[in-house]
Amino acid sequence: MRARSAVLAGLASAAVLLIGWHAGNQGDSAPRGTTSKAASPPSGTESAAGTSVGPPAPAGAGAGVGAKDGTFDGSQIQTRYGTIQVQAVIAGGKITDVVPLQLTDVGSLSGEIDQQAVPMLKSEVLSSQSANVDTVGGATYTSQGYLNSLQAALDAANFKG
Repeated sequence: MRARSAVLAGLASAAVLLIGWHAGNQGDSAPRGTTSKAASPPSGTESAAGTSVGPPAPAGAGAGVGAKDGTFDGSQIQTRYGTIQVQAVIAGGKITDVVPLQLTDVGSLSGEIDQQAVPMLKSEVLSSQSANVDTVGGATYTSQGYLNSLQAALDAANFKG
């Protein structure tokens, strides 16, 4: 009986969290998350000067106007779990790909986290056409390093997404 009560309480808690999460993602297009955006890198990191992270530009708003086409390497961002660096591919004024050049490497769990977080980050970046996306829960250091490196690459491309 005690075990059944504990299981039911856990399920009820999960349901409340899921409903709250779902409700929080309805209604407006402002990104939501449990951690800060990539605007402020973790301590001990460097990002490109003048990095500006704001709300994503609406689709068709000319976010990539003036952007140079090509591949642009982002800064190497030092995190608690290793160095992260990505490369942005810009074509036709749009981000068409984000290629990880270097990912965290401290501990086997770090690699497992990267395997799950990096595809999620890439998908969000490609859909929003911006480095201003939510960090992935449980992968804060990876997310911040990835997004800071990406922002430096976008700055080098003069991409205003």
